[in-house]
Amino acid sequence: MTNKEKVSYIRGLAEGLELDESKKEVKVINAIIDLLDDMALSIAEMQESFDDMTDQLDAVDEDLGALEDDFYSDDDDEDDDGECYYEVTCPNCHETICLSEDIVEDGQMDCPNCGESLEFDLDEDGCECGCDSDYCDHE
Repeated sequence: MTNKEKVSYIRGLAEGLELDESKKEVKVINAIIDLLDDMALSIAEMQESFDDMTDQLDAVDEDLGALEDDFYSDDDDEDDDGECYYEVTCPNCHETICLSEDIVEDGQMDCPNCGESLEFDLDEDGCECGCDSDYCDHE
């Protein structure tokens, strides 16, 4: 039973008593019942507003979740378009920057933080001496 229904029930009980409307006590009781009726109506309106706000907040939360998934993708070094990205740490300022494969394939760029010239080598055949080692002591 809702608050509004409970107030209606109390109003019906009071009317069933057939009290003398001219008595001060009856006027007080009727005023209390009117107040309860107004309060029940206000509570119902607030509950409806609360439910609407909850629905809107849920929608915003879902949209934010989708944006977070798009922006903070957990796909290791690859975005939704399949483009590969590399994290590079500048040896001069030690700032980490994220670069697209196209920039790395160009072979060099200036650090956007300190201006240091950065060079990249994507040669997967090993070191420059011709061996297949990634960690070669040959010069």
